[in-house]
Amino acid sequence: MHFSLIIRNVAPGCGACMQTSSPPSRRLVLIGAGHAHVQVLRRLVMEPDPTVHVTVITDQARAIYSGMIPGLVAGQYQSHEVTIDVVPLARRAGAAVVLAAAVKVDDVQRAVVVDGDRPPVRYDVCSIDIGSTVSDADLSGVGQHAVPTRPIGALSDRIALRLAELLTLDRPIRVVVVGAGAAGVELAFAMRARVQSIGKKAEVCVVSASERPRVGGGERGTRRVLAAFKRRGISYRGGVRVAEVREDSVLGEDGTALSSDLTLWAGGAASHRLAQLSGLPVDDSGWLLTTPDLQVVGHPNLFAAGDCAVFADGPKVPRAGVYAVRAGPVLADNVLARLASRPLRAYRPQRHFLALLNTCDGSAIGTRGIWVGEGSSLGRLKDWIDRRFMEKFQVLDANGVPSPAFNAGMPPMADEMVCGGCAAKLADEPLRRALSRLPPPPDDPDVVAGVDVGDDVAVLRHGGGLLVQTVDAFPAFTDDPWLVGRVAAINALNDVWAKGATPRFALAVVEVPEVHGESILGDALAGVRHELDAVGVSLVGGHTTIGTGLRVGLSVTGVPTDGAALWPTRGGQSGDVLVLSRAVGTGVVLHADMAGRATGAEVEALHAHLLRSNAAATRALQGVDIHAATDVTGFGLARHLRTMLPGPQVAGLLQLDAIPMLPGAVRLLAAGERSSFHEQNRLDTAALAVPSGRSLDPRIPVLFDPQTAGGLLLAVPPKQAAVAVDALRSAGFQDAVVVGAFEQRCEGPALRVE
Repeated sequence: MHFSLIIRNVAPGCGACMQTSSPPSRRLVLIGAGHAHVQVLRRLVMEPDPTVHVTVITDQARAIYSGMIPGLVAGQYQSHEVTIDVVPLARRAGAAVVLAAAVKVDDVQRAVVVDGDRPPVRYDVCSIDIGSTVSDADLSGVGQHAVPTRPIGALSDRIALRLAELLTLDRPIRVVVVGAGAAGVELAFAMRARVQSIGKKAEVCVVSASERPRVGGGERGTRRVLAAFKRRGISYRGGVRVAEVREDSVLGEDGTALSSDLTLWAGGAASHRLAQLSGLPVDDSGWLLTTPDLQVVGHPNLFAAGDCAVFADGPKVPRAGVYAVRAGPVLADNVLARLASRPLRAYRPQRHFLALLNTCDGSAIGTRGIWVGEGSSLGRLKDWIDRRFMEKFQVLDANGVPSPAFNAGMPPMADEMVCGGCAAKLADEPLRRALSRLPPPPDDPDVVAGVDVGDDVAVLRHGGGLLVQTVDAFPAFTDDPWLVGRVAAINALNDVWAKGATPRFALAVVEVPEVHGESILGDALAGVRHELDAVGVSLVGGHTTIGTGLRVGLSVTGVPTDGAALWPTRGGQSGDVLVLSRAVGTGVVLHADMAGRATGAEVEALHAHLLRSNAAATRALQGVDIHAATDVTGFGLARHLRTMLPGPQVAGLLQLDAIPMLPGAVRLLAAGERSSFHEQNRLDTAALAVPSGRSLDPRIPVLFDPQTAGGLLLAVPPKQAAVAVDALRSAGFQDAVVVGAFEQRCEGPALRVE
């Protein structure tokens, strides 16, 4: 394989909706999105550092605030109130997000190994804030019959599912909470309130190997909790070590048997295996050992904070969120100081802190040192503290709208940004005018379809057969080179699959910045190879250049599939039915993502969509009579449909209610969000007829939204429409649906919407 390299001057460009300047030269990687790391991100929102490139690695797009979980379980809070959406927070901080689990840290190579086939993520400084998992989860029956408190994000949903199954009981619902630390105590209060809220009586029992609940405030705090249990009808069984959890009971080592309809496992904290697998220094329980400045012992470029770490020599503090919260500002100072070779400062945890246990009925039990209190005023104080903390990190409100509380005093995001992906292309009319100035191509009997056809691919005769060739390239739509490489490969391959052909060989063209260019090139090509290898396409060479940012392109050569005829782009006829294989809306969600206005769930759905090629769709449709086909990309659904029209005698009809759209697309379009290429795709009023009742429908703009790695749009005979849809859905394309038809055009617009 041959790759050539040239260095040239390039006008400033940008990735997907990203403004570019000098590329950052120092790399900070944050593993996990715990209470300390969200404060690092907030610091970078408030005080951007253009010299630092930040990557967040987390397998959870949403970080749940543990202090509000009992209130969520009890029904005092809605899910969005206890959630920090990591993706928009990271985007506002200018950070990349890798939505995958970190597996290992290689501090010799300064790289984080991530779950899956992606290359390791390189760093200059790395910080770990992954919290803890639940202890004794491998005890007999726990995995099958108990609901563990970790992962926190799944706790409330799992409880709700189990309670729904128990609604038909004609007796009280029996709940056993295993563990009598702060988490177990609060969950006992929460479950009593939750069961009562659904109109049932609760019998809640807390069981623990500890003789007494393990809460703050010493003996006074313990007595206060036990008294609160008694007043609320919650029983406590101390000195019982659990041996097994069964479907309907909890068994103790001493023979104790407690009947249970729902068992919650809050048996204390245990360490994740990341530190041990990485060969990092840990104590006997597997907790990362750090110095007072939060550096991992013996590893000056690694930091750790929160529940996953302990001081090697220093005070032993409880695993309470308050310590992670207080460590956050120090961690932010120190990781940035280390990158800049500045002195670090020590984190000195306070000896005592105010702990507030939510009794989930409007009150709270408070402890600080030996002081203990209880009452509704403490309940209101806890609610105020928790809400005030959360609003510092919640970029979007419950409706996905930028939160005034977060954005007050924050530097604004720039709105005038040029998008990447398939939105970064010359508009249709300037392209046509430029091509029209070229002389007609010379006659060549081996060119079946060339530039004069205006198709996405060329069709050539070779060796008695046909070749299909295409080239496609775009600037990065995100600063994850591996993801960009994968999507660029899929996007180029889709052009060949849209002809019903089979791709065979590819050449890559990649432009990278000079800073960290080798690493970025390697990651991007690894992403390209990941997709090509999966479908048997050989990467046979390419070309690289140095520029201002990442751009990836591929030239792909394909052949007809098993000698079958190629699918025409223009071949439909009046009466044909239009089938769309996948949802639309990538352009607007990509734009909103880079502006920090798309939710984590929307971005997860977007990435899954972008990484789904049309290979299986093409195979599934081999038995269907395809009159015309195209893949929907940068020119949007409406313009791509227009290119399929066989002539002026045929018009295209789109049924707006049938068009599948990506999560968040309609919400964002209704809020005025637009990809930078959106307006270029708008058809003139004479080309698209929209009923007056639809003119203000927020879904109309999706017709002009530029798509990246989009699905197939097919024209098929009416009798085969159901066959095509069923074939696509059987191949995994559950969005596949009939979205319109070709119809006779006597006069009027080429396209209309109903």
